[in-house]
Amino acid sequence: KAEVVKMGSGDVAKRARAEAANPAADVIWSISGSALTELADILEPYQPADHEKINPALIENDAWTPYTGVVYVLAVNTSMLPLEEAPKSWAELSDPKWKGQITSARADSSGSAMQQLQGVLTIFGDEGWKVYEGIAKNFVLSDSSGAVPRYVADGETPMGLTLEDNALQYVKGGAPMSIVHLTDGTIATPDGIALVKGGPNPDGGKKFIDWALSKSTQEVLVQEIGRRSARTDVGGPEGMPNLTELNLVSLKSIADLGGMDALLEEWRAATGQ
Repeated sequence: KAEVVKMGSGDVAKRARAEAANPAADVIWSISGSALTELADILEPYQPADHEKINPALIENDAWTPYTGVVYVLAVNTSMLPLEEAPKSWAELSDPKWKGQITSARADSSGSAMQQLQGVLTIFGDEGWKVYEGIAKNFVLSDSSGAVPRYVADGETPMGLTLEDNALQYVKGGAPMSIVHLTDGTIATPDGIALVKGGPNPDGGKKFIDWALSKSTQEVLVQEIGRRSARTDVGGPEGMPNLTELNLVSLKSIADLGGMDALLEEWRAATGQ
């Protein structure tokens, strides 16, 4: 039996750090790889069963294991905005005509929103903050990346920056939604799973990680949820382009971009929070 406490990535990280001296959790499950790397000192390295089947391109740190490949996209409500008129790049998202038209999660509580910020700063280099500030002026902020496609499907905004798999669920459900992989850089990063150092049930934690990365579980993730598998022997979601067809971006790390505190300070200034 597993007791799961579901929170945003930022809250998971804060709680794990606060409990580090006496952990209540055995596993941190499905938060961004960059957030797990920040927590590496409180994690116990563990190589799961079938480790040789994990895509080496997704492995970034020995302290955690890739769980899925997360692809970031623009979801478009095509009943509000015809797909041919929608922006196709990050640069186009900064156009002032899209003010109030783009939903995004908050980078101070969502690991995916933080990775989108890292992506813009990586793609545009010295101009990164200028481009991001332009995009941020057009934001309607939500509390989580999972809420973004709901906003778009419900017509609260015509566009939203979200995860490919979250958007796919609404497409499959019949929502008037299309998915855009942004041409000036598609962000594709691992989220991860990790064993907490000193957790109360380490053997159970290892079994859980083995299950999460098993071929059968990973196939369900692709077929039912639309995620990209971390395994090399499991294909991608139906109807989505192969990763080799996209302009993929290798993100600069949070440390390379100045550290989490500095990024959040700049993010709050850019978004007026």
